Amino acid sequence: MAVGKGPGAARRRGMAGFYRRMDRPVRRVLPRSLLGRMLLIVLIPLLVTQGISLELFYGNYLKVVSRRMSGSVSADIVLTLDLLKRYESPEDRAWIMNQVRARTQLDMDWEPGQHLSRTGSTHVLGPMDDDLADALNNSIGRPYHVDWIDDPQTVHIHIQMPDGVLDVRTPRKRLSVAPIWLFVAWAVGSTLLLFVIASLFMRNQIRAIRRLARAAELFGLGRDIGPICPEGAQEVRKAAVAFNRMQERIFRFVAQRTAVLAGVSHDLRTPLTRLRLSLAMIPPQGTIDAAQFHAEVTDMVADVAEMEGMIESYLSFARGEGAETPVAVDVGQMLDEVASAFRRAGGSILSVSVPQPVEAVLRPGAIRRVLDNLLQNARRHDARVALSAGRDERGVVICVDDDGPGIPRDRMESVFRPFESGQNGGTGLGLTIARDIVRAHGGDIALRQSRRGGLQVRIVLPA
Repeated sequence: MAVGKGPGAARRRGMAGFYRRMDRPVRRVLPRSLLGRMLLIVLIPLLVTQGISLELFYGNYLKVVSRRMSGSVSADIVLTLDLLKRYESPEDRAWIMNQVRARTQLDMDWEPGQHLSRTGSTHVLGPMDDDLADALNNSIGRPYHVDWIDDPQTVHIHIQMPDGVLDVRTPRKRLSVAPIWLFVAWAVGSTLLLFVIASLFMRNQIRAIRRLARAAELFGLGRDIGPICPEGAQEVRKAAVAFNRMQERIFRFVAQRTAVLAGVSHDLRTPLTRLRLSLAMIPPQGTIDAAQFHAEVTDMVADVAEMEGMIESYLSFARGEGAETPVAVDVGQMLDEVASAFRRAGGSILSVSVPQPVEAVLRPGAIRRVLDNLLQNARRHDARVALSAGRDERGVVICVDDDGPGIPRDRMESVFRPFESGQNGGTGLGLTIARDIVRAHGGDIALRQSRRGGLQVRIVLPA
């Protein structure tokens, strides 16, 4: 049988078509706002739960109790009829009526020679009218009429006897546990109370989500609204904190790009000026010897190479490393590979220390580039380097220590600015690119004094 054919596939297609047909009418009925849908999610289970409890209580407990109470009243009436049938004298009947009235709460009167004008029962809400009618039919077997309406406190039962009518008045409380509307009112009231409480709590949660959506909308329009205050449920707070971090990273990213553009436009003027001066100082053709011409060309080529290096560094910084996919990386193995490559390039590695296996999800090419920039900076100052990695409460920590001249404390932050660290060789974008890559991973990079006498670069990456 071909794939996608047969009764099973046809049934699935039929169900999918049914769901598609039902989806649009359901969406028309459902509220569109998140608050409305959350309240509907709360209200429907409440109504279903209260409905089930009402049915269980009303359909079982009340019916059982009603049958037993109706059977009790019917048994008292049957017992009274049996006594009246056995003792027919007026004195005995009067004594029986007094005893029944005193001991069973049934008020009975004998109406000799009377006949019922109607039979049956005037129905009321609840199972007790049917239960009482069934009990009278099963136990008495004579015509009767039950009046539930005439007196709100008493139920009148008229029983046709051969020589008259027996009028029985029983208190309603002997046939009814409690008005059913009390239970219904309690169920509805508790549902409304819980619904109102849930509405108040949910409005607070939705208010935090709306504030976050408003902040995101304003931020998308380019307005600096500042960090928003995290509030609401834990998930909403986490979303607000993540939004604040994202906003901070984007502002920092824009500021770095703006600073780099300003720095490139400024620093390119120097080699361009030298080129312009070199071209202006070249003597007319025929008045310059080959050696002088070669020296002038060499200087101009060096200026062009310097410009190419600046532009390439800026392009690398502008491109970033966002296209690389983060993967799980063994940090110790990566440090060994970086150290081996640095040794082959002529650098000096003192040690690579990773006491225990360390794994992190990162962009390996980007982090290797960060480490290579740091190692090349140390090599430029003829320093030896020690690499180490470990974990702390913030995540994975990678340290690059050297024994070089170091950096003054008051410049440890400023060297991350574009072109700030280019006075001692290089383009001045290495540390800027390194911080940009590390922060793109959600981490941070900082400088401090090394125990080896030089500089320590501390990289913290989320685990």
